[in-house]
Amino acid sequence: MVALDYANAESAEKLLTQLDGIPCFVKVGMQLFYAAGPAFVANLKDRGYKVFLDVKMHDIPNTVKGGAESVTRLGVDVFNVHAAGGKIMMEAALEGVDKAVSGGSDRPQVIAVTQLTSTSQVVLNEEIGLAGSMEEAVLRYARLTRAAGLAGVVASPHEVTAIKAACGADFVTVTPGIRPAGADVGDQSRIMTPQQAFAQGTDYVVIGRPITGAADPRAAIEAIIDSVS
Repeated sequence: MVALDYANAESAEKLLTQLDGIPCFVKVGMQLFYAAGPAFVANLKDRGYKVFLDVKMHDIPNTVKGGAESVTRLGVDVFNVHAAGGKIMMEAALEGVDKAVSGGSDRPQVIAVTQLTSTSQVVLNEEIGLAGSMEEAVLRYARLTRAAGLAGVVASPHEVTAIKAACGADFVTVTPGIRPAGADVGDQSRIMTPQQAFAQGTDYVVIGRPITGAADPRAAIEAIIDSVS
């Protein structure tokens, strides 16, 4: 999944032109979605792209239900909510999906964020206020997500093996915090290379700056694909 972490549609389009023909998901996050709007996502779908809408819904259940209905009608393939919103909120997201699907929309996969890959152990314990280890916190949210009926979670590649063991091999893991060997770590705390992440059993890796910030983005993604083939 290539993260289109851009401030506007024009910048994203420049990258898409460079990556034309390479089979991959595109991830539209908050910055681009807030700037370019639903029309940009609809255009991506019209052009045949698979889209992961990464807006991390976290609100009262009724609001999340409405948001889930809207993005399902938009045609996204995957979108996410925050597991921290609780089981009832996550179930409400599925209700929104069901309502849109009953109107003829395709069913997306709904996944939940466990802990951000920028979250360190200190932040988890002292700022967020959750006791225990990072893995314990992630697994608690993963099990809750499974119980709510969602397809999977967003988590660091470091927790993939434990998540699969706790929730089943069919429980989808989407892993950001991916950095090819030698790439700049940036603001991530829990990272792996693409090869390491797939070796852990993850289903999808999300890669942004190592591709979007490269002098030659097409060469960068081709090298990544070659490294895991």
